[in-house]
Amino acid sequence: MAMTLRLSDEQASALRATAEREGRSMHETVVIAIDEYVSKRERNRDALIARILDEDRDVLDRLGSV
Repeated sequence: MAMTLRLSDEQASALRATAEREGRSMHETVVIAIDEYVSKRERNRDALIARILDEDRDVLDRLGSV
């Protein structure tokens, strides 16, 4: 899927510098950043759900038996 990404001059400069430093294209650097962001969000969500299930197990069990 093609898309347009609009960056400020500062963001574009930082992206360019990061890509050059890591020996990657700007495109590859953005794709990696998106993958890492999505993965981190999923891990955080899963951890929060596990915490809720653990902390509220009694309440959830009672609700399930109604």
